[in-house]
Amino acid sequence: MASELKERINLKEINCEKELTLAVIGGKWKLIILWHLGLEGTKRFSELKKLIPSITQKMLTNQLRELEDDQLVRRKVYAEVPPRVEYSLTEYGESLMPILKMMYDWGKDYGDKFVWK
Repeated sequence: MASELKERINLKEINCEKELTLAVIGGKWKLIILWHLGLEGTKRFSELKKLIPSITQKMLTNQLRELEDDQLVRRKVYAEVPPRVEYSLTEYGESLMPILKMMYDWGKDYGDKFVWK
């Protein structure tokens, strides 16, 4: 994890733990992927793609790889024909769910008061 993370993130630009957190889970898709895996449990690649239709296959692959490298998502490959691969949250990934839930609640409240009004 550490070497892949250090290759993706310029640690010299990280000034605090909040910035590190955002560097690991930031971006358009990672929170959405984590949210679906946290709420709905283990999913296959095609199931995640259906849940997030606007993400490209390449981007979903890249984001899942990064989340796996960062120990937030577990990838399990079954020795079957055709091969089956499933993704689920690790314990560390699950520890983000209360934070994601609070972000969801905040966004819903904010949207109801200021955006969708």
